[in-house]
Amino acid sequence: MEDIAQTQLYTWHYLAFAFCMTAIGVAGHIVRGFVNPLPDRLSDSNAMDLVLSNGYNLVDVLFGTEYDDAGFYRLDSLKNLRVTVTHTVICGSIVYLFSDSFAQFFAANANFSVEWLWNLFLYRLENI
Repeated sequence: MEDIAQTQLYTWHYLAFAFCMTAIGVAGHIVRGFVNPLPDRLSDSNAMDLVLSNGYNLVDVLFGTEYDDAGFYRLDSLKNLRVTVTHTVICGSIVYLFSDSFAQFFAANANFSVEWLWNLFLYRLENI
């Protein structure tokens, strides 16, 4: 694997990072919809309820996250998916753009992963 300090950042690294953050956002949306044993909302008021689980927070208040009648996070809501993915991509991009060591680390691992997948593909072609 290349030395991390010598890895150059290319445009495809930014696109790969955005794709990874999108996948993490989708996974977070699914986990939040399935794993919460307690409802996030106690009432329909605009004031924030007590925090019962890892759910209802300031982002939910600002962007209007949707909940069902029982107060649980709506997994079938495209608005909730959009809010979660957008929040994940923006926060991840801020870290990626302002942390040079993290960007170099991601670029080195992305290069290694592509090379590994290509070698695996060639190996499979040879051993058909």
